[in-house]
Amino acid sequence: MNGIGTSGVPPTGRVTRLVIVDDQAMVRAGFAALLAAQSDIDVVGEAPDGAAGVELCRRVHPDVVLMDVRMPRLDGLEAAEQLLDPPPGVTHRPKVLMLTTFDVDDYVYEALRLGASGFLLKDAPPADLIAAVRVVAEGEALLAPSVTRRLIAEFARQRAGNGPLRGRAQASGLRLKTLTERETEVLELVARGRSNTEIAEILVLAEQTVKTHVSRVFAKLGLRDRAQAVVFAYESGLVAPGDH
Repeated sequence: MNGIGTSGVPPTGRVTRLVIVDDQAMVRAGFAALLAAQSDIDVVGEAPDGAAGVELCRRVHPDVVLMDVRMPRLDGLEAAEQLLDPPPGVTHRPKVLMLTTFDVDDYVYEALRLGASGFLLKDAPPADLIAAVRVVAEGEALLAPSVTRRLIAEFARQRAGNGPLRGRAQASGLRLKTLTERETEVLELVARGRSNTEIAEILVLAEQTVKTHVSRVFAKLGLRDRAQAVVFAYESGLVAPGDH
């Protein structure tokens, strides 16, 4: 697991309300047992499909939703969109961590654009799942390494062809120009998966100063978190596939 952001250290005195949405009963039960055993995680509900998951979340207001990608009635992408872009009058927006069996899922790119906080493979070790929930609950984003590779490959494919990325690149490039030189440097490092601590070391800044820059970048560009920052950096051309 390669997190973009902080480690999965349990927060002090805070309990994360969690909903699990998966069409496999055994998977739901296993995840619920594992996560409910953590003192800082409270599993407040489970749902067998996206439609039931959205309805449940509207009622119990979880902090984080573990959302399977492929489900009947309403798939994980559509359910995530309803939760992350709710209709007028609905103010609750949980953080969404997508779960997938396949590391080449076509939903990766679109889910991150919608505001999902990351992807995790279902066969990840239990410790990684626990850490992922904690990372996302703290407002950071997380991508499994294989999912990151898939995301970069999708950018490369669209940039080479006539995919939707080409239509958004010019607008993203114009938005990029609203950033200061320092903010652009910070965004580039965020897009390369650097933590605030690492960015502070690279740019010789105080970590609190880096946090301030990151907050300003997100505010100026209308980004929700680091996952969307990665998407924007590729769309705008600030970071190119193959860059290290």
